[in-house]
Amino acid sequence: MAVSETIEEFYEQRALKTLDVAGENTGQFHVFKKDNMAQDKQPPRFARRNFYKITLIRGHHLFHYADKTLEVSGDTLIFSNPAIPYTFEPISEESGGYFCIFRESFLSQFLRASLRELPMYQIGGSPAYSLDKTMSSEIGIIFEKMVREHASDFRFRYDLIRNYTLEIIYTALKLQPSDKLYPHSNANTRLTAVFMELLERQFPVESLAQPFSMKSAKDFANRLAIHVNHLNRAVKMTTGRTTSELIYDRIIVEAKALLKHTDWNVSEIGFSLGFDEPSHFNHFFKRHTNHTPLEYRN
Repeated sequence: MAVSETIEEFYEQRALKTLDVAGENTGQFHVFKKDNMAQDKQPPRFARRNFYKITLIRGHHLFHYADKTLEVSGDTLIFSNPAIPYTFEPISEESGGYFCIFRESFLSQFLRASLRELPMYQIGGSPAYSLDKTMSSEIGIIFEKMVREHASDFRFRYDLIRNYTLEIIYTALKLQPSDKLYPHSNANTRLTAVFMELLERQFPVESLAQPFSMKSAKDFANRLAIHVNHLNRAVKMTTGRTTSELIYDRIIVEAKALLKHTDWNVSEIGFSLGFDEPSHFNHFFKRHTNHTPLEYRN
C-alpha cells in the first residue's frame, strides 16, 4: 500500500520513458494494450494516484474504490479519479483490454469545465460504464488508434490522441440517460454531495506546505455561504450521520495513512491536518482510535 503513486513512479516501475524523443509529451500521456503488459506478480496496491486513468476492461472483476466495491462483468469502461484510492481484483482471467493514463493538464485547456466536474470523475459519481459488443468494439478501435499514434513520429500525434481521449469520455457520457447523470433528487442530497466533494478535495495530503483550511462543519458552511445548521440538517437527513462525524472520520483515515506511509513526525502530521498543537492532534487521534499516534505507527 502507498499513500500515492505519481505518474513518474508508474513509468519507473515499468521501465518506461517519461519523455519522447521530441520532448512533446513530457510524460503526460501513455496508452497500453493489456495483452502486451507483463503480469504483475505482486498484488495490486490500493493507492491514490496523481494521474487520471481510463480502462477498457474485459472479464469479471471487482473494482475497489474509496470505501466501495463495484462488481463488473463483461466489457466495461472505467474512469479512475486521482483523488480516490482504487485497485482491481480479477475474479476470472482477463481477455484483453486497454488503458491510458494522463495528467489533468493534458486535457484541461481543451475542456469547458475541469475534469473533476465531469460525472465520471466527480466524487460520488459513477466511474463504470457497461458496454455491449458493438460499443466495446468502437471503444477498442479508438484505443488502437491511440496505440498506433503514440508509437508514431507524427508531429501532431498528441493532438490526435487528445481528440481520441475526449471521444471516449464523451461517448461514455452518452451511455447513461441524462436523468441518471445527476442523481440528486432534492436540495438535501445536492448540498450533501457538494459538502462531500469539498471534503475530499483536501486529500490526499502530500506536502507539509499544503493548506488544510476546513476541519469543522462551520468551515464548510462558511465556504458554501449557508448557515451551519442548514448544512448539518441536510447531511444528517441524507447520510444518517453528522457533518462532524464525516469530517473526523476522513481526517482519521488520512492520519493513519500518513503515520504508516510517511516518515513525517507526529507534530508534522498533526500540523498538516490543521492541528496547531501536537497535544490537540494526540488527543483527537486517541479519542477516535483508542491509540496514540505513536502507538498506531509502531
